[in-house]
Amino acid sequence: MQTIQGSLYDNPYSDCRVNTKSEILLKPMTIGRLSKAAGVKVTTIRYYESIGLMGQPDRSDSGQRLYGAGSVQRLSFIRHARDLGFSMNAIRELIELQSDPGEDCAVVERIAQDQLKNVRTRLKQLRALERELKRIVTGCDGGVVETCEIMSALNDHASCLSQAHERLQAM
Repeated sequence: MQTIQGSLYDNPYSDCRVNTKSEILLKPMTIGRLSKAAGVKVTTIRYYESIGLMGQPDRSDSGQRLYGAGSVQRLSFIRHARDLGFSMNAIRELIELQSDPGEDCAVVERIAQDQLKNVRTRLKQLRALERELKRIVTGCDGGVVETCEIMSALNDHASCLSQAHERLQAM
């Protein structure tokens, strides 16, 4: 049985047991239970397994995937990193770095600094996009589609004041 510190589960009907140290003891979980515990879809878990972000789970005698507390923690880590916009490659690198906790964190800092730079670039693009959209929306006086300034701007990219709103790059 594995343990997780904290209070992830408050459901008295779950397979979790709280002991006197406020640790949660978990029996191996199926993929469905892991999905609920980590707040991640089953298909996402399978995808993360297929690209190597999640280790291969143990299997029951019937072949069902079985996961432990470490899987909940790993999925939470991946989910939080994705929420912060880190790429899959950056997350993979961060996971690999976790395997050597005594290592200098300079590489982790570089990865985070790169992500911060990406976010700032994206914000700059979004501000340019906002300015251009605001300009074309305020230029609309109503009327019919044939003479609509918004439709005209969308049909002629050259009428835009700035090219800085080009297609946003994926993070």
